[in-house]
Amino acid sequence: MELISSTKSFGGWLKRYQHESLSVKGDMTFAIYLPPQAETQPVPVLYWLSGLTCNDENFTQKAGAFRKAAELGLAIVCPDTSPRGTDYPGEHDSYDFGSAAGFYLNASVAPYAHTYHMYDYVVQELPHVIEANFPVTNERSISGHSMGGHGALICALKNPGHYQSVSAFAPIANPTDCPWGEKAFTGYLGEDKSTWQEWDASLLIANAKERLPLLVDQGEADNFLEEQLKPEALEAACEAVGHPLTLRRQPGYDHSYYFIASFIDEHLEHHAKALGL
Repeated sequence: MELISSTKSFGGWLKRYQHESLSVKGDMTFAIYLPPQAETQPVPVLYWLSGLTCNDENFTQKAGAFRKAAELGLAIVCPDTSPRGTDYPGEHDSYDFGSAAGFYLNASVAPYAHTYHMYDYVVQELPHVIEANFPVTNERSISGHSMGGHGALICALKNPGHYQSVSAFAPIANPTDCPWGEKAFTGYLGEDKSTWQEWDASLLIANAKERLPLLVDQGEADNFLEEQLKPEALEAACEAVGHPLTLRRQPGYDHSYYFIASFIDEHLEHHAKALGL
């Protein structure tokens, strides 16, 4: 593991590392914020999954989360959004597929099946790396935005007991039924739509083995709301089986990090409570 940079913030440290990943068969970069409490005791971790076009730096530079994280004693880990350094056909042709658009799933169609295993990376490999190398506990929570909100929801729903809490900002809630999801799932998983269902939060709710409460914030002025995000599908799925969901529709807010920064403290407090902080 190679340290790329180290920056002090609110008494803690933001560090960026590069390491060799077995999941994606190449180098990956992640950022970790260690609050000041980590100097004297292990702290729990919130994993943050970013959206389309992003990498590990978007959240750290724009969300304004470190003051509250330092106050709470909460580490935050931000992985990249896809493998890098490959050159597959179509990988760099658009913002919503391929590079920076890994969708936090395990691809099953060539050539992406060789390296695009972001689900395995986020759920299994990265926590192992973090817990083996930093002063953190094995208590975890997960959150994310847009594509990363989709990722946070499916990671929590598919892994009962692995996370203490989950939240999302403007998640792609029903990717099997929106243009972003249909494009990505066809490219990564193939034409057989029956294989898509295990990567759609709204479809996973019915058979979830753990009823972990979901906290979701959605801006009502989000220009992707109707076509891409489909929070009403998640809401209906939760209502059908009594899955706890707090869906907060925020008037006037769009899809940007200004929206995330406006409510990130409340999300961190939500996770801190679940983590016993």
